[in-house]
Amino acid sequence: MTAHDRARAFKGLIVWLLVTFVAAGIGSAASMRAGDFYQQLVRPGWAPPADVFGPVWTVLYVLMAIAAWLVWRRAGSFAAARTALTLYLAQLVVNALWSWLFFGWHMGGAALADLVLMWVLVGATVMAFWQIRPLAGALLLPYWAWVTFAGALNYATWQLNPQLL
Repeated sequence: MTAHDRARAFKGLIVWLLVTFVAAGIGSAASMRAGDFYQQLVRPGWAPPADVFGPVWTVLYVLMAIAAWLVWRRAGSFAAARTALTLYLAQLVVNALWSWLFFGWHMGGAALADLVLMWVLVGATVMAFWQIRPLAGALLLPYWAWVTFAGALNYATWQLNPQLL
């Protein structure tokens, strides 16, 4: 690998990290006062404390960005992996929207529908990434598992809080 190739690879990683964390930032803007709202909610006994979510999401976003970068690198360009990377970007948009639906607008049912769509998109992204670079698909499996858990938590919390959600 030449110095030019290494520099391009590094720049690509930075771009995928930025894209992923910009989406995270858009979602987290809706969650600025989420701690207060989350504390008001009746939660199922198996719900994690609020301070668990930030570290978990940070790790997941890093893994997601690395996975996208690996696919981009293996394909050589965005165009060469258009379907896989478009699925990735689509699930990022749906991911960012969830925080607005749940925390910003207090729409538990719509947030659950968003999570169902996210689950489908993440699954499709896992499969598309796996075909290009199996490691990239594997890096998304913890995210897919977390989205599954988040869906169950969203549903349970929505059902326990009809007056708030």
